[in-house]
Amino acid sequence: MNDGRISAACKVDAVLITDPYNLRYYSGFRGGEGSLFITENSRILITDSRYTEAAGKETDFEVREMSASRTETSILAEVIAKEKIKTVGFEDRYMKVSNYQNYCRKLPDIQWIGLGEKLEEKRKIKNEAEITLLRKAEAIGDLAFSEILNYIRPGVTELSIAAELEYSMKKHGAEGFSFSTICASGVHSSMPHAIPDEKKIENGDFVTMDFGCIYHGYCSDMTRTVVVGNADEKQKEIYQLVLSANLAVLDRIRPGMVCKDADKIARDIITEGGYGKCFGHGLGHSVGLYIHEKPALNTKDETVLKPGMIETVEPGIYIPGRYGVRIEDMIVITEDGYENFTKSEKRLIEL
Repeated sequence: MNDGRISAACKVDAVLITDPYNLRYYSGFRGGEGSLFITENSRILITDSRYTEAAGKETDFEVREMSASRTETSILAEVIAKEKIKTVGFEDRYMKVSNYQNYCRKLPDIQWIGLGEKLEEKRKIKNEAEITLLRKAEAIGDLAFSEILNYIRPGVTELSIAAELEYSMKKHGAEGFSFSTICASGVHSSMPHAIPDEKKIENGDFVTMDFGCIYHGYCSDMTRTVVVGNADEKQKEIYQLVLSANLAVLDRIRPGMVCKDADKIARDIITEGGYGKCFGHGLGHSVGLYIHEKPALNTKDETVLKPGMIETVEPGIYIPGRYGVRIEDMIVITEDGYENFTKSEKRLIEL
């Protein structure tokens, strides 16, 4: 998805990429284990024998096989000597200190320059091919949600609901999951990232399900909260407040808006409703090859939204020891507003 000009853009002689998500983004290689070495004249993918055949089919990079006798650093040394490379940019926000020390020891004449978030910058705006895959990934989540509604009832456990959601997503084409599926019921729903356990669903429980799948490498993310049985008036009030915050953001979000201003729309509504202290996380985040990408819709991010950026809109209210509600959609910013990938019902569902 890129070429040797990335090194010039980063103002170094070469770039070494080892993060699996950047590895895939810039080369198309899905294996996740190996490295890319990009110079003005070379585009090299270094991996081992488990992946070389697949790599040759998935990328137009030159594939070089490493082994015990022909190590990654020895391959790098050959290219460095041939092209007289002096400076190499690396992913200082990802690379382990021990790996960095090994590169410095084995390649002592190189000046290593941390790239910060430069490689991720291009990933913020998705192209049409990426948007198509993200849209499909979210559609799989919608199918799973429609099916799980027939499964949720008193007596089933959070673990079994999470398992059914994952089975459904796999059945509809998911290759994996964006993150560990969350199913939080009753008092557990007051914890935004509760871990499902053997707790059985009871009448009157809120059941919050946060889940997503991977489709051709790209992630989806959605959350829906339902009630088992009839909701009481307080539950209806909390749910409606969260839904109002979600809808208000969708009514106003657009290209040119600053990320933190989108967060403020939802936060002001929840605060005015008396539950500001119960909304502790940011409004949302970008999604792509990785589930939590940038920019984020939170109180600090001053990124200006642009067409092609993917964002989640997920306000929530969590009352410790009682219950919680979260509603999450995944959208793409367009030239004149946004497209919502998440089609599942958002009215309060009572099962």
